[in-house]
Amino acid sequence: MTAPPPTGLRDDGTLAREGDPRLIPRAFLPPVEALRTGLPRVFGDRMHSAYLYGSIPRGTATPHTSDLDALVLLHTPPTPTDHDRARVLMNDLDAAFPVIDGGAILLDHTGQVLRPLTAQDGGFFVSCLCTPLIGPDLATRLPAYRPTTLLARQTNGDLHLVLPRWRQALERARTDADLTALARRVGRRLVRTGFTLIMPTWGGWTSDLSLATDLFAHHHPAQATVMRRALAAAEHPTPDPDLLRSLLDRPALWLEATYTRTHGRRTSPRTVRPAPAARDRPPWDAHRPGFPV
Repeated sequence: MTAPPPTGLRDDGTLAREGDPRLIPRAFLPPVEALRTGLPRVFGDRMHSAYLYGSIPRGTATPHTSDLDALVLLHTPPTPTDHDRARVLMNDLDAAFPVIDGGAILLDHTGQVLRPLTAQDGGFFVSCLCTPLIGPDLATRLPAYRPTTLLARQTNGDLHLVLPRWRQALERARTDADLTALARRVGRRLVRTGFTLIMPTWGGWTSDLSLATDLFAHHHPAQATVMRRALAAAEHPTPDPDLLRSLLDRPALWLEATYTRTHGRRTSPRTVRPAPAARDRPPWDAHRPGFPV
């Protein structure tokens, strides 16, 4: 059985932007509009532009289940006060619109995102995974990206740093909500890391977790069962500490070692930190929800 042909590409083989404002489901238009009007009040002239990412601009969001995720680019580096204000705004949106199940507003600045891929992955994030919401689209000043081993390394080559935080979070978890949120986070990241492990070989891009799992299983059939458990944790998380331990034990160690051997480790730490707001944003693993984390 052969893998499906690569998706997510332009005619020239570079990665296409996956979202579009026209794909936003009607049910999510009110919170998106509230975000659009709220961000300028919070950041004023310091804001260069704002973007949506995740299932809402991809058109795959589910009411009362999906979160509202946004990136704000400032002209200058964000401050702790900026993060606090973003957190307050997201908490307000989460309370006002039951159609969303939490969310996050990531903050970064244009100078950081315009650095080359060898230094960070923010340019790829903006150019390919983000959908413009407010202001000039910084993607017009960014290069085209291809599904290369460099992209794989810079997007998910820091699993060796994430795993210890997850294990600490599991030991600290005290409630079912803590465990459920962590299970979703771990499941998503493992599936996405598994996908980017094989991405250069496949030659395309997808944020569809089911397709990502199938593609990984095609290339690594011996690990297919555990990756499907990670997919189940991502899509239908439960407060089962034993499931989390099973994912964070040998499977995660195998994935990290194989990833490092294949693509190497990320050469620069991520500098973006989300403003954890809502029910689905635990304080641990404060990276983008991926690659997509």
